[in-house]
Amino acid sequence: MRKFLFVLLLIPAFGISQTKNVISTTRMFPKADKVLDFEKALVAHAQKYHTGDWKWRVYEIQSGPDAGGYQVVEGPASWEGLDGRGDLGAEHTMDWNKTVSIYLTDKVEEAFSVYEDSLSTVALGNFSDKIVVNHMYAKPGMIGGVNNLVKRLKKVWMDGNENVAVYQSVISGEPQVITVTRLKDGLKELSDDYRKPLPERYSTAYGAGSWDAFLADYSRYVESRWSELLVYRADLSSK
Repeated sequence: MRKFLFVLLLIPAFGISQTKNVISTTRMFPKADKVLDFEKALVAHAQKYHTGDWKWRVYEIQSGPDAGGYQVVEGPASWEGLDGRGDLGAEHTMDWNKTVSIYLTDKVEEAFSVYEDSLSTVALGNFSDKIVVNHMYAKPGMIGGVNNLVKRLKKVWMDGNENVAVYQSVISGEPQVITVTRLKDGLKELSDDYRKPLPERYSTAYGAGSWDAFLADYSRYVESRWSELLVYRADLSSK
């Protein structure tokens, strides 16, 4: 009986540890005169080596400092799954080096991020073809404050029917909170007449003077911020 109870106690911990909420992203930048060659090689590689649990979603970065690049998203996976994945093998590496990387510049960015369900207004797997990605970098020791800002914004997003997925960057450089607004209705969601302005909606949710208080906290907790538009490329992604 003791052994049985011990096993039951382990079940919740095991379930938590196996949560598939980790996203791997790789940003790559093809040489200006090799874009079409790169795209052809990328999709061939994805179809051959990145399917099933490790399938790729490929986005084209259309604005911001990384415009012209491509983001490959893999996951969600659990940390245990990533740990047990192991080496993809010599054949995979050779194919990548000989058929894809020959068209790339030296710039590459790789990162892990964890989806935060409690801060998000859309399910992890409920994707859209166009997304606005906001990167917020916390001041030292202020990541909790940044999370609190996002927690306050969640109510406003929900009231405005905004689909926002929130991620925490993990072991990937400076601590940051990443909010991904999934534009289900496309770019028209960015129009001034699609929704009321954020400050107005925030003040409606929290009362007069609340937006000024939010901005004061924002300046206290956030070191820097930048945003970008990404568009899903189904033709380059795993089938």
